[in-house]
Amino acid sequence: MKKLGLIHKLIIALILGILIGLVAPNFIIRILATFNSIFGSFLGFSIPLIIIGFIVAGIADLGSSAGKLLGITTLISYLSTVMAGLVAYIASINIFPIFINMSSVMTTENPEEKLLKPLIKFSLNPIMDITSALLIAFLLGLGVASIKGKTLYNISVEFQEIMQKLIKNIIIPLLPIHIMGIFSNLTYSGEIVKLLSLFWKVFLVILLLHLLMIVIQFLVASIISRKNFIDLIRNQIPPYITAVGTQSSTATIPVNLKAAEKNKVSKGIRDFVIPLCATIHLSGSTISITSLSIAVMLMNNMPFTFSTMLGFIAMLGVTMVAAPGVPGGAIMAALGLLQSILGFNEALLSLMIALYVTQDSFGTACNISGDNAISIIVDSINSKLKTK
Repeated sequence: MKKLGLIHKLIIALILGILIGLVAPNFIIRILATFNSIFGSFLGFSIPLIIIGFIVAGIADLGSSAGKLLGITTLISYLSTVMAGLVAYIASINIFPIFINMSSVMTTENPEEKLLKPLIKFSLNPIMDITSALLIAFLLGLGVASIKGKTLYNISVEFQEIMQKLIKNIIIPLLPIHIMGIFSNLTYSGEIVKLLSLFWKVFLVILLLHLLMIVIQFLVASIISRKNFIDLIRNQIPPYITAVGTQSSTATIPVNLKAAEKNKVSKGIRDFVIPLCATIHLSGSTISITSLSIAVMLMNNMPFTFSTMLGFIAMLGVTMVAAPGVPGGAIMAALGLLQSILGFNEALLSLMIALYVTQDSFGTACNISGDNAISIIVDSINSKLKTK
């Protein structure tokens, strides 16, 4: 099992969960529900700490590299991320209602009442609420970047490493068991048929949106740089496949750098932009999280407005900074926003983690493809600045 990737473990856990829900006695499902209660409570406790750990060091790192190129790259990355979220929002609200209607409403809104109850109820209160964690993270991150404080910077980096280990060594390994418990309970309650019959369509829409976003990004890059669009897309195929296979932006950086070289991006720009964007540019992840959150809200008959989703998307572009450091880092960094802005409870947060991680490799491939498009744009802008 150790040799299997996370996505394979989740698929196995999902299948086992369905089988357990179909044939296992109630007592077994209640044991898994008890684990879910404990794990979900621990996850809720960890969310504010994860937010602080990821965002403070991420913003501090951005501030430590001053210069026009940093500002230009950061601005383009943020605009690309927000645009990706808006594209996902427009597509989701127009496509999803076609196959998600009132008859599709899920019953995961309150698992303690509508699903089998855990044997014991475990409660662990977070040390602060989500809004406080976000404000503290922004304040500390901007403050450290402003004063160039070495002590606080080192503390933030080390705390980020602790949170990465928490996710990598505790949350991620236990996640398949958590997913198995969720799906066994959903199967027992009769909701699994609705879930599977709907979300394969959601995943297909998300994949198409990823491909559309890649086309838009390289089309803009082609127009600005006056380079051949087909050649740029062809050069991006190896990094895309690598990202799908490794599910890691970091592991794909060397392949992405080679693609940037083929695109004739200057060495200084590609060596700076590609690694930076692997950390701050997450257009594919934003598409996935935005689309999945809308699908979950529609299935649970949860109201939302354009202004709410715009604020959610705008905050995603900031909170996911440095999130790619661990598998599923983007959704982990977004949990606070899902809870505080969209009103997701523990059951829905767990469902979002499961759904996101299942298609994370394609989101990562979209992310790194956009990184290369941005490197082309920044290189063109830098060339024009030099000629002035």
